[in-house]
Amino acid sequence: MSVNANPDAGARTWRDLPAAQQPDWPDQEALRETVAELESYPPLVFAGECDQLRSRLGAVARGEAFLLQGGDCAEAFDQVSAEHIRNKLKTLLQMGAVLTYAGSVPVVKVGRIAGQYSKPRSKPTETRDGVTLPSYRGDSVNGFEFTEAARMPDPERLKRMYQASASTLNLVRAFTTGGYADLRQVHAWNQDFVKRSPSGQRYEALAREIDQALKFMHACGTDPEELKTVEFFASHEALLLDYESAMTRTDSRSGKLYDVSGHMVWIGERTRQLDGAHIEFASQVRNPVGVKLGPSTTPEEALTLIDKLDPDREPGRLTFITRMGAGTVRDRLPTLVEKVTASGAQVVWVCDPMHGNTFEAASGHKTRRFDDVLDEVKGFFEVHKGAGTHPGGIHVELTGDDVTECVGGGDEIFVGDLHQRYETACDPRLNRSQSLDLAFLVAEMYRDQ
Repeated sequence: MSVNANPDAGARTWRDLPAAQQPDWPDQEALRETVAELESYPPLVFAGECDQLRSRLGAVARGEAFLLQGGDCAEAFDQVSAEHIRNKLKTLLQMGAVLTYAGSVPVVKVGRIAGQYSKPRSKPTETRDGVTLPSYRGDSVNGFEFTEAARMPDPERLKRMYQASASTLNLVRAFTTGGYADLRQVHAWNQDFVKRSPSGQRYEALAREIDQALKFMHACGTDPEELKTVEFFASHEALLLDYESAMTRTDSRSGKLYDVSGHMVWIGERTRQLDGAHIEFASQVRNPVGVKLGPSTTPEEALTLIDKLDPDREPGRLTFITRMGAGTVRDRLPTLVEKVTASGAQVVWVCDPMHGNTFEAASGHKTRRFDDVLDEVKGFFEVHKGAGTHPGGIHVELTGDDVTECVGGGDEIFVGDLHQRYETACDPRLNRSQSLDLAFLVAEMYRDQ
């Protein structure tokens, strides 16, 4: 347990370094007061749980398990409802069941959840009809509406992020341990959806097989506790360093620093400067950490990141989340994998097939083609097969709702459908049907390895 009363124990070396993508808070005194208040709040997760995830990711790094990481592009304060959270969790549980059963591999389940309220932006401001305002940086910073009042960064929102994350985690814990995640519920997760979706029908056939296997085990006199609950971890991008620093505490067992805002945090493509505050922050906390690597990443950068973030070469400590784009993954990824493997480091390799495949449709909607998402995952598997390394997992932006944000999929969405239920505040997400399609296809690819 990690509730040390002194949040300033340990070295906080990142505070003196330049930090990219931070909001321009207009009232510094209000920010200081908010940070001081956050420092007094209880942890959202415990250090021991972070250690547990690091050990599970160690199994992924060694090729013994697969990581499924998914959730919203950016969470919203007005979507912290039981229904939204349950739908997201249900989708991840269904994907996990498909991957475990059809891929015959243990699946580590990590949500992009309970903290994913902040977004990096390519430009600090946005102009519409001659009016220039600060860009929307996620509900943790400002509002989505294009008005001066909504777009003003407000540190009070950091406290709302904490409360929303706490509510979300509370519900996730209840769902995952209180019977909802029991594998005997595999049919119940699907009832609303099986009749009208090809992937729902395919999932239902798989659920029947799982059912038969469970009945067989029961008849043999075995009913393992592991089937009644599910291990589910929370992760988000560690973007706002004022918030992450306030949530960083000294673990009373080990004296080491842990970021108790989530079990795993990652550093984005736009904030992974080797001499910047974000990488320094990640190097100081004991959580498992991830780094996003885009197509411009050089092998030298990857090796320097390993030296900085995983000096002890501990399997499960460092996850490389590659986001290359379908068109470049087969060209750019092999050298990275080859050089990192030759260095002796055992990192978790994960494919983010979303961020490199975004384009603007004629309607003005930002979207992704399901076929591109799938092709990047295929390329990722091909590269690892060629290198003899383990394709460790996928990192996906998804929702449990029937949105129309990405085109394609078995239950096909066309460009002309995008406007029907385009609900994201930021990037386009896979809906439930597309997420299940992806899980089946990934399970097949995994088996072919």
